[in-house]
Amino acid sequence: MVVSIRAARSTDLEFLVEGNARMAAETEERELDRELLAEGVAAVFGDEAKGRYFVADDGEGPIGQLLVTREWSDWRCGWFWWIQSVYVLPESRDQGVFSQLYAHLVAAARRDPEVCGLRLYVDVRNEHAAAVYRTIGMQDAGYRVYEVDFRLAEA
Repeated sequence: MVVSIRAARSTDLEFLVEGNARMAAETEERELDRELLAEGVAAVFGDEAKGRYFVADDGEGPIGQLLVTREWSDWRCGWFWWIQSVYVLPESRDQGVFSQLYAHLVAAARRDPEVCGLRLYVDVRNEHAAAVYRTIGMQDAGYRVYEVDFRLAEA
């Protein structure tokens, strides 16, 4: 399946919110607060420092998405772009949609001399996604992610 990859627009808000909610439910069995999620997605459109969404569009509308955020690496004197909020509609999976989103991102990152690499994290239970990431050439970086989630602790 060939799709066009474009920067998300504010008109994609509903698709992005739905995609994020479905991704959390499917991969982590988490139900997200839709109001908070919509506020979080909308905030990206108002402040590029928070990130940038990209969508895969099949000509009839978005069928896949990802969010890119940035992390400064003092070790490498460059930016890592973090791939987050990946979602492809079930009927469009296993047709190369994510690979095209990823290829678009790699090309953009390589054009920016300040970008030193791409990273993402994946739930340890999501072996299917991990296999996809290995197939496109990504490697397990050997790190574990620890967090304190203030919003979850308040719930």
